[in-house]
Amino acid sequence: MKLAVAAGLAALCVGSAAQAADLTVWSGNGAKAAVVTLCKQFEQATGHKVAVHFEVNPEVQRRLEGGEAFDVVVGNPPTIDALVKAGKVVAGSKADFGRSGLAVAVRSGTPKPDVASVDAFKRTLLAAKSVAFPGEGASGRYFVSVVERLGIADGMKSRLKPMPAGDTVEVVARGEADMVVVVATRLTDVPGIDVVGPIPPEVQTWIGFAAGLSATTQQPDAAKALIAFMSAPSAAATLRAKGVDPL
Repeated sequence: MKLAVAAGLAALCVGSAAQAADLTVWSGNGAKAAVVTLCKQFEQATGHKVAVHFEVNPEVQRRLEGGEAFDVVVGNPPTIDALVKAGKVVAGSKADFGRSGLAVAVRSGTPKPDVASVDAFKRTLLAAKSVAFPGEGASGRYFVSVVERLGIADGMKSRLKPMPAGDTVEVVARGEADMVVVVATRLTDVPGIDVVGPIPPEVQTWIGFAAGLSATTQQPDAAKALIAFMSAPSAAATLRAKGVDPL
């Protein structure tokens, strides 16, 4: 039923397009699991084909500002805003569709540490031999700022393990880091880890997710339909299942 509703929405957005389109999407890694699932649902609902490429938000921005071809971009709202300013994304096309906070995970089967309070989270960080986090991107920058706010930056210097986006969580699954702190959506569908829970609300933040339309897309109707599909109320269940709090 939900897919049927979404299909109807997509059909309305596509209008009278006579043939299936091939769309290219560039996306930040934060909402990867949700983006992959929604794009597959969109393909099933419309017959369009979607090729999705993932990088950290700064790299997505660099690539698109450098002339990389795309039809839709998904990323943190500031990334979309920067691409609008650069003339790469159509002004007014940004659609905010969800958000997620930071969370902690450990290797499957290992004891789950206490992160329920600020003091407990602080003790847990200092007790860990190594803590993985994204070396680039909004969640990584924010986590470093939290460590500084907690007054433990000096004590954490040898413990912090900045990682490439594609290996931030997986390094914990392999046992090469004790724990990971990252946007909660990144913990979805990763085998070999157990999610501990969100970081304490006193030091929590929200990482937003939005989509925008390429200023040079050759498939504007299909691209607009994909953005509408991802931000529609019918997408909420999928977003929640993949760790995104829908807006």
